Amino acid sequence: MGKIIACSNHKGGVGKTTSVVNIGAGLAKLKKKILLIDLDPQANLTQSYGINKPEFTIYEALKGEHGLKPITVNKYLDIVASTLDLSGAEMELSSEAGREYIFTELIDPLRDDYEYIFIDCPPSLGLLTINALTSADELFIPLQPHYLAIKGLTKIIEIKDKVKKRLNRKLEITGVFVTQYDRRKILHRDVLDTINTYFQDKVFDTKIRDNIALAEAPSMGQDIFRYNAKSYGAEDYMKLCKEILKRQEG
Repeated sequence: MGKIIACSNHKGGVGKTTSVVNIGAGLAKLKKKILLIDLDPQANLTQSYGINKPEFTIYEALKGEHGLKPITVNKYLDIVASTLDLSGAEMELSSEAGREYIFTELIDPLRDDYEYIFIDCPPSLGLLTINALTSADELFIPLQPHYLAIKGLTKIIEIKDKVKKRLNRKLEITGVFVTQYDRRKILHRDVLDTINTYFQDKVFDTKIRDNIALAEAPSMGQDIFRYNAKSYGAEDYMKLCKEILKRQEG
């Protein structure tokens, strides 16, 4: 049965979607069967793989029009696409009975088809994110090495605790990683120390360095490994993927 991992941070610009894109691509390169689910109305994950105007999206699935319809990227990687229409889903689903479990019902039939399923959550803590956390086994949190990023953590931890208590008792934060890191900056090192103190063994050793190639790759509809396999971005995300597998399977 596949492991479902939600990647969430309600603060925008932390590299959440970039991380899901490249963790998925990296694990696929390591020959793990991966499904990425774009649960963000901005559809940046979908666009990052060069998928434009998909026939089936998560929006119609949440409305009950069909099940999840993964799009094949390569032998080891599939994607469930998103659309801007998803921005209205929270209001449309708010009156549904058992609305927190709609996504769980959609994803459960696909669990056995993949080794890992990653959910790219929207940069908010609304109904879509609650649905993702209700379905997930684990929660990954990407963080920028900025003090404001740490201050915003309180809310996501509070939501995680409520979901765990009321909707999904297995949910745990199992991975925290730093993006856009520059070890030359004292602020970055200080914030990293704070993150390590707070989350301890949940923090991955791998840090994603600030790298222009990571910003350029989505405009070409490519993950970092296809765009520039020799970049720091590709090096760091492959290292992170191997660390994820070591924790999951070691």
